[in-house]
Amino acid sequence: MNSTALRPPARFHYAWVILGILAIIQIFGQSISMSAGIMVPELRAEDGRFGWSAGVIGAALAGYYLVGSLTSPFSGRFGDILGSRKLLTAAGLLFGSSMILIGFITQVWQFFLVYSVMLALTSSITIVPLMAAINPWFRRRLGLAIGLMWAAGGLGAALLAPVYSLLLESFGWTTTFVIIGSVGGGLILGLVPFYRNQPTEKGLRAYGATASEQPAATFTPDAAKVRLKIFQKQMRHTRAFWNLPVIHGLGCAGHGIILIFVVDFAVQRGIDFTTGAVILTLVQIFSIAGRFAVPIITEKIGGKPIMATALAIQALSVVILFFAQDVWAFYLFGAVFGLGFGGEMSAYPVVNRQYFGTGPVASVYGLQISGAMMGHCISTVAAGVIIQFIGYEPAFILSMAFSGLGVLIILTLETTKRELIPDWEDQLPPEARTPGPAPATVPPAAAAAGVAFGNVGGDGDGD
Repeated sequence: MNSTALRPPARFHYAWVILGILAIIQIFGQSISMSAGIMVPELRAEDGRFGWSAGVIGAALAGYYLVGSLTSPFSGRFGDILGSRKLLTAAGLLFGSSMILIGFITQVWQFFLVYSVMLALTSSITIVPLMAAINPWFRRRLGLAIGLMWAAGGLGAALLAPVYSLLLESFGWTTTFVIIGSVGGGLILGLVPFYRNQPTEKGLRAYGATASEQPAATFTPDAAKVRLKIFQKQMRHTRAFWNLPVIHGLGCAGHGIILIFVVDFAVQRGIDFTTGAVILTLVQIFSIAGRFAVPIITEKIGGKPIMATALAIQALSVVILFFAQDVWAFYLFGAVFGLGFGGEMSAYPVVNRQYFGTGPVASVYGLQISGAMMGHCISTVAAGVIIQFIGYEPAFILSMAFSGLGVLIILTLETTKRELIPDWEDQLPPEARTPGPAPATVPPAAAAAGVAFGNVGGDGDGD
């Protein structure tokens, strides 16, 4: 366990540097799923280098979400045991190599290997342990920190899409992805020397922590495994542990259908493709407000009401599509849906703090992201079949049903006003426990007075 003496907090806390690093990671990590939409026209072009069918591309997307669902729990576990700094290095190497390899693919199996496996693993690392990694750095303002990270991811998704498109038009397929992989992977690896897992590694307490609060600690891998085992054993006795992954899966299933098919639906209603693409841009732009605001509000009023509200907005906004004929109606939908969509996904790290305190939460967050990815996978396949054989309206009803069921399950959760397992460390061996608060420092003058006057107040028995 790290025993570095803790320094008094400086005017500028290093937690904000960590936040900046993790925000940059989210910009690239959350742009991975968006990059598929940029690649689709080139992959489908009959006179291009690929000429693949929509079914093949759809299968690759479903594979991406499936692999992400299966690997996210392991990414969270590795983050809790090995520390997020090692996974930051892995994310940089995977992002850089995967993007560069995409530039040289020629066969379908290569695309499945690189996009559906390697980039899915990259995404699970950046979103799970490297989102939860901010938790030990902020005792206060955690909601603000997470809101900024999610907003950075949304901003990256909104801004990198036109950048990727411009690169493809200007330099072609291979050069574009070599540039993306080299710049993105190089930047992530360049941030590793400045990153630390815990405040104690810089001789600091978490931002906002007082001298009487328990400091975050660094544990050996063996001690971390013991802590994780006991922590998960306690968590399994709560409804939140089981229900949060289901809620996240339902929420992502609800907005996944919309994000994949809304542009094509608008085109079917007579909107030109370029104008229809603006719908997704509006969704991303307005999602930034939801991503930023919801964690802050969640920290102040609790997770249940804000999660239910965001998911209800996501569900009810779909009603607009049933009546949308003109461009303004689709744009209105994009704005309202974006607020709910952004808010639906961003509350979970704060809710985990409210339910489970400062324990090793990357693993449980990994389960929640696993549920989210599985929701995307199932909804992508189901909606595609429904649209092909029945039409868009039943698929949109399915989207609303997913989101509405998520709202109902949220209402069954425990209150977020109190921590569910506050005494979980009582079952740990002493070497695996978080150290208690440092004893109060006795001023030299007071110590001298105590020596001089000895037992003036009694005989030393507390009189």
